[in-house]
Order: sequence, then C-alpha cells, then structure tokens
Amino acid sequence: MFFRHVCLESLGYVTPAEVVTSARLESQLSDVYDRLHLPAGRLELMTGIRERRFFPPGSKPGPISALATRLAIEACAIPKRYFGSLIHGSVCRDQMEPATANLVHHLAGLPDHAVVLDVSNACLGLLNGAVLLAQMIELGQIQAGVVVGAELGHNLVEGTIDSLKNDVGLTRKTIKPTFASLTIGSASVAMVLCDSRLSQHGTRFLGGEALCDTEAHLLCAGGIEPEKQDDHRPRMDTDSEALLEAGVALAEKTWRVTKKRLGWTNDDVSRVFTHQVGKAHRKLMLERLGLPESCDYPIYDRFGNTGSAALPLSLALGTENGVVEDGDHVALLGIGSGLNSLMLGLDWHGVSVKGTEWE
Repeated sequence: MFFRHVCLESLGYVTPAEVVTSARLESQLSDVYDRLHLPAGRLELMTGIRERRFFPPGSKPGPISALATRLAIEACAIPKRYFGSLIHGSVCRDQMEPATANLVHHLAGLPDHAVVLDVSNACLGLLNGAVLLAQMIELGQIQAGVVVGAELGHNLVEGTIDSLKNDVGLTRKTIKPTFASLTIGSASVAMVLCDSRLSQHGTRFLGGEALCDTEAHLLCAGGIEPEKQDDHRPRMDTDSEALLEAGVALAEKTWRVTKKRLGWTNDDVSRVFTHQVGKAHRKLMLERLGLPESCDYPIYDRFGNTGSAALPLSLALGTENGVVEDGDHVALLGIGSGLNSLMLGLDWHGVSVKGTEWE
C-alpha cells in the first residue's frame, strides 16, 4: 500500500493517574511466589517493566476514548465538519453491540455523515484503523478521520492474580502462560489523518506493508470463558518464548517488504516506534531488523504493554519530547497476536499532540 495524499495531522492521548509497580503486583502474589520458590523482582527483571497504569475500576473505554478524540481534534486546525469517519480500534470496548465508536462519535460531536465503526485486531487495531482511514482519504471518500482506542488492563491483571492465588495445583510450569498478563497496562490514544490539502504540517502517511502468520494464532489468546472462571474478567494464555520467536520472524519479513515498498534502506530511517511489549522483544526485534536501539523510543518500562494503544502512545510521547525532527523518515513497526504485522512509514514534518491524565 502506498498513499500520495494522506497526512498524519495530530495525536491525542489519555493516561491513567494510578501508577501500579511490578513490585506491588508481586506483593499480591507473595504466597504464590513462596510456594513455587520464585524470587521477588522476577517480573521487572525479565520484562524491564517497572510500572504500568490503570484507569479506575469500573471504567469503560468509550468515555476515555472520547476524551482522547476531543484532544486530538483540538490539537489540529481541522473543523469538525471535515471529519468523515471515526473508527474505534482497541481490544476493549463498552459492549458487544452497538459499536463503542457510536458513543465516542456522539461525545466528540462529530457530524452525522461520518462512517462510524469498531475495528478489533489485538494490538494492531489502531494501526489497522489508520490504514482504513488513509484508504478512504486516498480514494476521495472523506477528507479527514480519526481512529481511537482505549485499553483497560486492570481486570485482566487483577483477574489473573486472583486465579493464580486460588489455583492450588499451580506449578512453575503452569504459571508461565499467565506471566505476560501481568505486563498489561492502560492508555488511550487518538490519531487524526487528513487529506494533504487540509494539513497544517505536511507529515505524509506513506503506507507500508502487512504480513500474517496465522499458524501462530494460539500463541497468545484470551477472553472470558465462564466455564473455566467464576467471574467476567478476561484471562489470557501466552507462550511467551514461542511468541517472541514467531513474532520477530514475522516482523523481519514484514520490514523487508515494507522497505521495498517505501524505497527505503535501514540507513534512511531516523526514528522507529514499536509495539511496547518488554525489553526482550525490543532487543531481539531491533537486532534482527538491523536497527540500532538508539532509534527507538521505548515506554514499556513505565506503561507496560498497553495493547493497541502502545505504539501510538510511544509516538505521541516521543513527539512531545522532541525526538523526531523535520525531514525524518519515521517507521511504525506494529505487531499483534494472530500473528499479524503492519509496518508503516511517515515523512515527518511535525504533528500536533495534546494529552492529559484521567483521574
């Protein structure tokens, strides 16, 4: 895919106020750690995640996504009448029906001619949504659009902790598939894309390539299974080692075809923003892609894995901190369970960013 008339114009983000350290989670599991002879500090040592954040219990993604959307729209100079689509792209949503995008659209005050829908694809939902907007803009169907999502990790993490504490048959082997669940955090991000004729900055959304490895679709899988649990909080099983290897292998292939599509070499890339999983994933992926760690902007250490919001949040915070310069070639290196990988290129000339904390 290659786009000639699409720009990334602005980003809005919302982060939770509550900070939850890995040490705090391990303290809740102290009896389990003692029983299995696991050393304290293991979680941060293995993942590099010092802390993550949670929205208040009982929160729903829709209102949080609506705030991120309003911030992204306020950050750009595009009147609302030009917005022809709103896509909600996170794993988390308010309910099965109707689409969470409807509430977000309503609260954001966008026009009634907009195409409104949810898109869900694990940690790639927001990037997939951005591509859908870009396709509509390139075809002349809309002039501007916003993709947004909010991931709420509290229920998954706390549900996992309760399951581990209540599993009398738990062993060092059977605890492993639940370990990745303890790395999950929360955040919300919105991205505004527009026709280049509306852009005030001119950051081109160039396109890229996508590849999949669906043979690996069970390496990371989760949801609510009432027959296995006595509450409605989700659980997730992850074969972390196999997922790491399969994911990096797919990323390597995707990066190769993305560079060919964009006409880039590694030397052309000034900055990359990646899906924020943990230190092992970051190190191995950049190594296999032949990219220096200095070109990445990691935030997993303080936000954990925030699902589909992780990469866009890294982009938003990196932009605020001035790590991207005018004229840079920027790569968005996305990957999600399934397995799917989507990598995109930006020709950077500035993006407006506005963020806040959710109390």
